[in-house]
Amino acid sequence: MTQRPDKDHRPAHILVVDDDPTNRYVMATTLRRAGHEVTEAEDGTRALELLDRPDRLPEIAIVDVQLPDMTGFEVCEHIKGNPATAAVPVINISASAITVNDRAQGLYRGADAYLVEPTAPDELLATVTATLRYTRARRRAELLAERLHLLNRATVALYSATDAHELVRVTAQGAAAIFRCEVAAVLTTPQGTTLVAHTWHDEADGTAHPAEPQVHPIPVWNPLPRREQIGARVVRTAHLALPCLPPGLEDPARRRTVVGRAKPERPPVFIVTPADAVTTADDDELLTQLTQAAALALEALRSYSEEHALALTLQRSFLPESLPETARADLAVRYLPASEHTEIGGDFYEAISTPAGLVVAVGDVAGHSLDAAMVMGQVRHALRAYAAEGHPPEVVLSRLDHLLTAVEPGATVTLCVMLIEFGSDTLHVANAGHLPPLLRDPDGTTSYVTEHGPLLGLGLTHPPARRITAAPGTLVLLVTDGLVERRHEDLQRSLDALAAVVGETSGDPEETCAELLDRLPPDGRDDVALLAVRLNPVLPA
Repeated sequence: MTQRPDKDHRPAHILVVDDDPTNRYVMATTLRRAGHEVTEAEDGTRALELLDRPDRLPEIAIVDVQLPDMTGFEVCEHIKGNPATAAVPVINISASAITVNDRAQGLYRGADAYLVEPTAPDELLATVTATLRYTRARRRAELLAERLHLLNRATVALYSATDAHELVRVTAQGAAAIFRCEVAAVLTTPQGTTLVAHTWHDEADGTAHPAEPQVHPIPVWNPLPRREQIGARVVRTAHLALPCLPPGLEDPARRRTVVGRAKPERPPVFIVTPADAVTTADDDELLTQLTQAAALALEALRSYSEEHALALTLQRSFLPESLPETARADLAVRYLPASEHTEIGGDFYEAISTPAGLVVAVGDVAGHSLDAAMVMGQVRHALRAYAAEGHPPEVVLSRLDHLLTAVEPGATVTLCVMLIEFGSDTLHVANAGHLPPLLRDPDGTTSYVTEHGPLLGLGLTHPPARRITAAPGTLVLLVTDGLVERRHEDLQRSLDALAAVVGETSGDPEETCAELLDRLPPDGRDDVALLAVRLNPVLPA
């Protein structure tokens, strides 16, 4: 960053401390004629009282060494020892304490300069100017360092934002912290809603929330052409209409507006501040960097949103388009992807009518990624092919296990496959490490089929399917862990709660699915696949 040259000739507020009225008058007159504002004090006590006013803190204190109540050295130590005034430079001055030891003592005890009286007006003014030049340069460097620290914190917060509402709020909050002023930030979400966050009070409730910017949706607003250069830049267009501005910023001349975009076709991000809050080249660069960081963070959210939508579309394309219609059973299914902040998973379900009976299955590929969804698609299609060939459930699992170890080494899948025979009340259940299927008898009694074999993908032997006799009216429920697993909650308790809810339902598949999602709402951390099957009487051959 570069700083505009500063000659440091701006007038300063100077405190002159001297018990001699004549000396005080001469110094004050010389300083006032040079354009400075002067406050006078006749002793150290009065000087410290004047310094105890943060709103009127002087830029320099000129302190006589020989004061009636304390020495100028002591006054200087009080000033430097107080965090509120430690940055105020002190110039000691004396007509009697003029030895080398006196001057060295003054400098050792905190003075920034030491003058011997009588002092020529030019020497006094030159010393004041040199002290101001150094002090102001130091303050600029300290302020810039602080603002760079705040910019870094704001940038981290921007890239940590999980949605556009949080992003626009963090943008306004970061700019307000850096420039210590009222700020508005405007952006358009990936879904097309324009949001504004600002740090001034709302007219509706009359309250101010500088630490927690208020976020509001506004009508579609995009005052700049979409084909604009990328990056951030100051906008000085007088007719640029900005929403939700307080009266003080409605005049374009009284505000500074920076616009940023990551791609030419994207709606821009705007940050608006009062013009007098951004006065140097460093300020301009800090504001443009923050705006560009917000634009890049928004682009990351937009790209994630687009990729997530594409992945969900692909994931849904791997699932069955419809359920088979058969007199042997009534089926209902629910599939809920994880929240938009979570990668897609590999949960799936299948139902296919075969010559041997109705085959239903629910499975889950380990992990959350596009790769998991791709593995899910391969497993489901292979499952459908093996079932259509007439293989029993345990053989289907063995063949799927061999397929995974051959073409997707390292991938693991949990899968429960059930064959519902058309000609009898027999069910064949083969479970490869999946959650146990739940059976609800017609009287409402529930039980889990807990027998299971190893996960798919490990190359291990799978046990024979469990044969169960189920009466007509029995409800069979297959679910993935997204419905029941909760962080810091015992899985068995969750399964017990699931069984209790199913036992209280009517046994209708559609009603059961709706009741489960209503009473056991998923937390959105994982996909949910839910397949309910109610068995009907066996038809005569």
